[in-house]
Amino acid sequence: MENINSILLVVQVLLSISLIVLILMQHGKGADAGAAFGSGASATVFGAKGSGNFMTRATTIIAILFFIVCLSLAYVSSNRANPQSVTGSVMTQEYDAAAGQDAGDLPPSDGDSAGSQDSDLPPAE
Repeated sequence: MENINSILLVVQVLLSISLIVLILMQHGKGADAGAAFGSGASATVFGAKGSGNFMTRATTIIAILFFIVCLSLAYVSSNRANPQSVTGSVMTQEYDAAAGQDAGDLPPSDGDSAGSQDSDLPPAE
């Protein structure tokens, strides 16, 4: 399940970068007014009319794929076999580490004087 999550994340990053690039490559409706005064905005890569159709369709397709991947990531992350929050996993790790601690490192808790002779602590008064 983690492999699917990783693959979907990589695909989402690639789709988002390509979507950003496609949107920034397009020119707005106000660019045609600037071309009338000689700003050179009409000289596009795909021609004066061809850029609108190709870029618009490519942006639409990539945006649809981006939303599908987002929904897939939400579905995969919500249907995990062992859902656990970040703080829950940290608390579990700390509890496991404390349970594995050697009991000989701790002073006796029942006030028994026989066990306190081996300790470095001063005797209690």
